[in-house]
Order: sequence, then structure tokens, then C-alpha cells
Amino acid sequence: MWGRRSPLVSVIIPVFDVEDYLPACLDSVLAARHRDLDVVVVDDGSTDGSGDVADRYAAADTRVRVVHVTNGGLGAARNVGLQHVRGEFIAFADSDDTVPATAYSGLLRSITRTGTAMATGGVLRDEDGVLVPMPWLDRLHAGRGAIDVGRRPELLGDVFAWNKLFRRDFWEGERLAWPEGVRYEDQPTTTAAFLAAGRVGVVADPVYHWRIRTDGSSITQQRASLRDLQDRWTTKRSTLAAVSAADPGLVEVVRERVLPGDMWRYFELIPEADDDWWRLLVDGVREFWPDGGLVRSVLPPVHRLVGWLVEHDRRADATAVVGYRRELTGPLPRMRSADGTTSITVPVLAPGSVPPEVLRLRPAED
Repeated sequence: MWGRRSPLVSVIIPVFDVEDYLPACLDSVLAARHRDLDVVVVDDGSTDGSGDVADRYAAADTRVRVVHVTNGGLGAARNVGLQHVRGEFIAFADSDDTVPATAYSGLLRSITRTGTAMATGGVLRDEDGVLVPMPWLDRLHAGRGAIDVGRRPELLGDVFAWNKLFRRDFWEGERLAWPEGVRYEDQPTTTAAFLAAGRVGVVADPVYHWRIRTDGSSITQQRASLRDLQDRWTTKRSTLAAVSAADPGLVEVVRERVLPGDMWRYFELIPEADDDWWRLLVDGVREFWPDGGLVRSVLPPVHRLVGWLVEHDRRADATAVVGYRRELTGPLPRMRSADGTTSITVPVLAPGSVPPEVLRLRPAED
């Protein structure tokens, strides 16, 4: 229709020492089917040629602007970008990832059709150029139209910043911002956004390609450090605080179905962990899941068991279970009891040293 203007979408891209990855990221964003873009690249004190790459793109395409700042970390860089946006909608992208051509048009269409303040979509992992689905995230997004967060609080497990589109007036009206000086800054802010929005548009198709870097340089590959685990507990506290303030009735649901989701990655590091890391792991598990809370969680059976062992400070047993599981090529052995229930069996544990309910499978797992 004559005179009709397409909404302007601002995409904030924080950049730090990603000279080799940045061109692919910017090429993908600029090739988006939705052409009305305001791309704000925040060069967060890069020590390589990333800033020069960004400047060259800005010189070639008027939709790109570059802000050069001293290094402040990912959350701070995103917040700087927010100060420079011009669009009616806001999106985020990490500079080592790529965006499908239909991402922003699909997310924008979802917001428009559902009347929601934000929309989220599927993600594919980019593993050395091979795009791999994320079934657990697809399950969270199951359904069409919009999802009521109160009725499906598991959606809070979709913690990523970059597979979403937000109305700018919503973002600014709720005074949303990214935590600074801490890793895993996505979760507290996305949680607050979900809770404030109430209903969220959902795009079934992938809207983001998440590059899995194997050089050890990404934050998510540094879990064995004490700083990493400290930051993980900090973000979980912030998430629980946001949920408690918005809807106290969701706290236990979030504690059982959302917060445990990434703990298995830490449990897998137990055999190589030092004493300080183990102590911090025990303290955190006891803080967030006291009284066997992880046994009731969404974790798979073996990690529910490891979580219980961590809670009870049984490091040798936890190490043995993780080591035993690493050597298996299939699922853990199972045993059916006289009452018809099925439990996992772990021969590295002394018989009777773990309560039966910790080993028991749920009906859907049997």
C-alpha cells in the first residue's frame, strides 16, 4: 500500500576479538529479508581487527553504525548499543553467530499477529558448518500463536538473548537491561522480559544459528573455572528473585523445571574439579535445591543421582558415577522391583547407600 512504512528493526551486535567470524555474522544480518534494519555494532575494545572490519561494513552500508568503547564485557556492550538504537523493535546477535534470512520478518510477523510485546523462535547449533536441531528448545516452543508464560513456565528455560525480538517501547517501559560484570547475563533479563510480557509470540522455524566454537574461547566452554560457577549461581539468584517478585506461585516450578536444566554440564566436570570448585558446587546445590530438590527436577536419572550425591557432599561417589557413565555406550542398567517400578543400577555405588527414590525412574522414563 502506498505510504505504508515497514517497521525499523535495530539489531545490536557486541564485538570483541572476532575478526574471523564477524564478516559472516554481518553478511547474514544484512541479507535479512526484512530490509529496514538499523545495525548497531559495539566494538567492545577489540585487540584484533574486529573494529576495522565493522568500520568497513559501516562505510559500505548505511544501515550499519559502529560504536567503539573500552572493554566492559558482553552485558555492558549490549547496554551501550541500546543507547544508540533508532528502531521500533530491538534484536540482539552475537558476533560469532549467523542469522537466517527470514528471522526478523518471521519474528516481526509473530508479534504483529499475536499483539504481543516480544517473540521468540527456534535455534540451530552450528557445529563446524553442520546445523543441528535443539529438540529441548523446540519442545518449549510447541504450539502456534502465542504462549502464556504463566501456563507454561518452562518457557523461561529459553534463556537466550539472540533468538528474540522485542518492541522497543516495551523494553524501555519495563526498564530492561543486561547485567554487567557477570557471565550468563542472558537469563535474568530474558526471565524479566517473559514475566513482564505475559504472552509471547512463537516462531516455529529457526531464527538463529548458534556457532559452537571448539577453540575453548567461548564463555560456555569455560565452565570448569571457579569464576564461571560463581557467575552461574549469581544468575540463578537473579532469576529466582525476578520470578518471586513477579509471580511467587511460579518459584517452585522454576526451581524444578528451569534452573536445573544446565546443571548436568557441571556435574560432568566433577572428576577433574579442584577442591574449591567442588565446595562451591555443593554450596550452590544446597542453596537452590535443598532436601533432595534435584531428585524432583527435570534432569535425567543419572544426573538426578549425581545431584543428590553433590547435595550430600559425596564427592568420591559422584566422581565414580560420572566416570562410570562416561564409559557406557548406552543407557544405565535398569532393574525392575517387585512393586512394578524400575530403577537405574549403578555398580560403582555400594548397595543400599542411596535411597531407592533417588534411583527410581519416572513412568515416562521406564
